[in-house]
Amino acid sequence: MGPEVSYWPMLLERYYDDSLAQASYLIACERSREAVVFDPNVLATFQTTLSCHRLKIRYVAESHIHADYLSGGRELARQHKATLLLSAHGGRDWTYVTSPMDSVRLIRDRDSIIVGMVRIDVMHTPGHTPEHLSFLITDLATGDRPMGLISGDFVFVGDVGRPDLLEKAAKVAGTMESSARELFASLQRLNALPDYLQIWPGHGAGSACGKALGAVPSSTLGYERLFNPALQHKDEKSFVQWVLADQPEPPPYFAIMKQRNRDGWTRVSATDSAKAVDATALRAALDRGEQVVDLRGSRDYLAAHVPGTINIPFGNSLVTYAGTVLRYDVPLYLLATSPEQALTVERRLALIGMEVHGVAGREALDALMAKHKVPTRIVDAATLSQQLSTNGPRLLDVRGRSEWNSGRLPKARHIYLGDLSAQLSTLSRSEPIVVYCQSGTRSSIAASLLHRAGFTDVATFSGGVDAWVKADLPLEKDDK
Repeated sequence: MGPEVSYWPMLLERYYDDSLAQASYLIACERSREAVVFDPNVLATFQTTLSCHRLKIRYVAESHIHADYLSGGRELARQHKATLLLSAHGGRDWTYVTSPMDSVRLIRDRDSIIVGMVRIDVMHTPGHTPEHLSFLITDLATGDRPMGLISGDFVFVGDVGRPDLLEKAAKVAGTMESSARELFASLQRLNALPDYLQIWPGHGAGSACGKALGAVPSSTLGYERLFNPALQHKDEKSFVQWVLADQPEPPPYFAIMKQRNRDGWTRVSATDSAKAVDATALRAALDRGEQVVDLRGSRDYLAAHVPGTINIPFGNSLVTYAGTVLRYDVPLYLLATSPEQALTVERRLALIGMEVHGVAGREALDALMAKHKVPTRIVDAATLSQQLSTNGPRLLDVRGRSEWNSGRLPKARHIYLGDLSAQLSTLSRSEPIVVYCQSGTRSSIAASLLHRAGFTDVATFSGGVDAWVKADLPLEKDDK
């Protein structure tokens, strides 16, 4: 019998936030008890894993300057006296601003970081953003070849990171095509890596950082080579054309997150309970033109609501919708159906740096509606079809551009939901308006924004495009 062999396996933990479709990772060597955390959001906590395995965070790594959530990297590193691993690529506009209180190591392509028996090899993978990094992970306790790639927003399951955000969100004109070409070049670097390499992406289905992300948490490079559309293009020209086509509009808050994550931002307070306010306080907030969000479902809101409130239904898309239509510079209040719902929403909004000034419950809602409540008219497919045949109302489509291009109702005008508030002056207040989207939620949000802005003759189309198609009514498309 030979000598006993000690084996210290690498530890990998994935932390997933459904409201952001966002993944953070913790990788550790159980021999040295050292850990590296990748892409933590501002509210991510790793204490259970750290305590269970008696680990100490040595490094906190960022794959890139995030657009869709507030990073917790600086705060986590300070809390654990860890070193920040930040990209040294990207140029002046894409360089992190750090504080003397931060321990920072700027890392470049082909750098290696050793943490116990784990090696992390840095790959500069620009395209989604100029400074983007991916991390090859090798468990030296088992072999000298990488087992996985923490790919951030470079490669997803079934997709790749969108290269248009630099232009659309950060407003750097004329960069979409050059970023797409950089992304194609980054993808070519994967050719040297084996099929068995696991892919651990930064997002899943529902994220606006790609256009068709898969719902499974991980994949292998071999599988992605077979089925990921981005990896089927052998020439740059066809890839650029494909990757830039039909990208969804980035929510307006993306630009704010980019700036805050680059320059540093102290997170909003994550208290145990939101500040309670009554109907009188909410009435005063509405009179001041502040934002009061009614979290009820679209159907209940449309049936009766307090004038001036904004409907953002509680659900997994709440963060995206909030970042699409709410302003950071106007105080925000919530009308919630329960204290638990209020706490959940307050936490989710904190993930994108939005602070809730106060929360009211059902009693306040009932008290306000007892004095003044209004409904929003709902029209069905048959009624709307008849109205359109006789010139009818102004029909407003608030979906994204790619949805609009795939087919829309006759005589409709397109204004993306995120642009609606800025384009109110282009709409006539004297004509009736019917708002629609794909299924109904966005049209309810849009109708609430129109009512808040003083439009009085507003209706929503029940069921949206889905209901129109189900009724076997025709859609319009541009001629090819």
